[in-house]
Amino acid sequence: MAQPKRRWSKARTHKKRSTWKKDQPNYSTCPHCHEPILPHRVCSNCGYYNGKEIVAKKEKENKSA
Repeated sequence: MAQPKRRWSKARTHKKRSTWKKDQPNYSTCPHCHEPILPHRVCSNCGYYNGKEIVAKKEKENKSA
């Protein structure tokens, strides 16, 4: 198998790897509560996905003294 004649410098390697950055996730808004969510996921705020309630959310109880 062929071998390289000389090794690449660190600068050349870093130049090649400079485009390996991770992309920022694209957020969309929930059509039910208008909170930012990741696409194709159940909304963590209201529990809706694709216009249907998937996860029933418990409402917080107000403790009055």
